[in-house]
Amino acid sequence: MAALNGRDLLGLADLNPTELHELLQLATQLKSQQLKLRCNKVLGLLFSKASTRTRVSFTVAMYQLGGQVIDLNPNVTQVSRGEPIQDTARVLDRYLDILAIRTFAQQELETFARYAKIPVINALTDAEHPCQVLADLLTIQECFGSFTGLTLTYVGDGNNVANSLMLGCALAGMNVRIATPQGYEPDAEIVKQARAIANHQTEVLLTHDPELAAKGASVLYTDVWASMGQESQAGDRLPIFQPYQISAQLLSLADPKAIVLHCLPAHRGEEITEAVIEGSQSRVWEQAENRMHAQKALLVSILGAE
Repeated sequence: MAALNGRDLLGLADLNPTELHELLQLATQLKSQQLKLRCNKVLGLLFSKASTRTRVSFTVAMYQLGGQVIDLNPNVTQVSRGEPIQDTARVLDRYLDILAIRTFAQQELETFARYAKIPVINALTDAEHPCQVLADLLTIQECFGSFTGLTLTYVGDGNNVANSLMLGCALAGMNVRIATPQGYEPDAEIVKQARAIANHQTEVLLTHDPELAAKGASVLYTDVWASMGQESQAGDRLPIFQPYQISAQLLSLADPKAIVLHCLPAHRGEEITEAVIEGSQSRVWEQAENRMHAQKALLVSILGAE
């Protein structure tokens, strides 16, 4: 039950394939109420970036487990006045049982984890979004029953979600294709990590051709074309990314039973059309719900349960 017993989750490479599959199994059992567990602990949320799904799903997950949540808005703590990360980490370590951090630089998260003895979870950085991809994989598993022989195609910006999808798919034993415009590829070091995990058993493909990537895919996935902190670039990116829109035409190239995922929030008419996100192949709302179930499993696995 406590497979991750007290460990940090700073990125998906912190897991091995067995641990990933155990987490997904636990999430399935918690969602179906086959298991009813209690975790009387205190979770802190230190979010420097805006959040809807991550904030609410972590909060509800912890409350349903019988624990407590403290929302540590940086604007009303000393973090906003420049208190050093290592000082904040060592203080919160003495109050909380676990901390989820949503920030910009991965290095900030890693510094926090180095100085705090309590487990630290990456709730999103510019480098990775591991909790999102746990929910994505749970959704795919629910839809197909297994990852064997599946291909996930991500089209758009090679951002934190693309980085974590490569790692998550490699760990799960699923092929992954990432199609981006030239100059917007995912992190090269994470590509190497994903390919090392895949170890030639599954495909980790990078391409600039969205149609090639979509052919026969089991899952089509996208995200906004300008992430948080890049909003000023949004207008300039539109013509560059237009060929990477998930439209009915692109979806028609995928497997007829393919599903469509989007981590939200969505800009309809940009990275995805209204018809596709509201269409019969969309599993976006199930995917959003699964944030709560996947994170509940993560909390239990790290903290243990009564």
